[in-house]
Order: sequence, then structure tokens, then C-alpha cells
Amino acid sequence: MQFQLNTDSTIQGDERLAEVAQTIVTGALGHLTGRLTRVEVHIVDVNAAKGGSDDIRCTIEGRPEGMQPQTVTHSDANVEAALRGGAKKLRALLDSAFGKLGQR
Repeated sequence: MQFQLNTDSTIQGDERLAEVAQTIVTGALGHLTGRLTRVEVHIVDVNAAKGGSDDIRCTIEGRPEGMQPQTVTHSDANVEAALRGGAKKLRALLDSAFGKLGQR
């Protein structure tokens, strides 16, 4: 599975953040990572320098083999919380999508 992290100009997308993001997302997805070809994470500070609550938006796109990409978005107060929330939502979405395939 390939992992790609994208950030806007207000969030420093260095190697440390990429490692943290990959650890959080792959940890939350667990056994589902084997069924994905790629995961793309986009982190954006919606209000930039203005600050505010829940101004970090994390969009995660998971690309399951043989299926359309699945995308979720989660906003939170900081990057790690946004990553955790987005990863949790993606796991729930993929569990549902894979569960529907298994019922056929």
C-alpha cells in the first residue's frame, strides 16, 4: 500500500508529520490496509493564521483494489486529532463497503 501526505502552505509537511500520519492512519485501518492500493491524506488549516476551533481539516482517500476510491473528511482542533478522526471515519466506511461486498 502506498501512503501519500499532502499539506497546505500553513502546515509544515515534513518527514516527521508524514511518519505520524502514516502511523495513525494505518493503525486505525488495521487489517484493511491489505485491501488498499493507496491512501492519500490531505491536511489543510482552514482559517490559516486566524486560528479557531476545529480549523484543521483532514481529508483521507482510500483506494481499495477493484473498487472506487472512498473519501472521508474530518475537522478538529489539531493535526493529530484530525488524523485520528478521519482515520476512524475511513475505517467505518471501508468496513461497510467491504461488508456489503461480502453479502453478495
